Amino acid sequence: MSLKLRLSRGGSKKRPFYAIVVADSHSPRDGRFIEKIGTFNPLLPKDHAERLVLQAERAEHWLKAGAQPTDRVARFLGEKGLRPYTHGNNPERAKPGKKMAERAEARRAKAEAADAPAEGGDGAAPAEA
Repeated sequence: MSLKLRLSRGGSKKRPFYAIVVADSHSPRDGRFIEKIGTFNPLLPKDHAERLVLQAERAEHWLKAGAQPTDRVARFLGEKGLRPYTHGNNPERAKPGKKMAERAEARRAKAEAADAPAEGGDGAAPAEA
């Protein structure tokens, strides 16, 4: 069973409130979980003490047991000093897909073909009969 430290959404419409839980990675987001180890209230100001509440010793226990945090929870753990957080860098993500690359190549070839006769002439206009 692969474990995740992740957020489980609560609260009402347009008033989010999240629980930080340890859950099986196959469980639904707001479904069954093993243990609740904290809360996150994004509506509170960033400097408010109740915005992020995390049981550090339980989080550390689950990390040692092999639980993998999601990106957002990894940020929270980094804020609390439990685990260094490094922002992901995926340069491949910004590259266009296969179809878009083919279309760009076709556009480039079409533009080059249109420019070639205009630049390749001797500058004299053809005489009319």
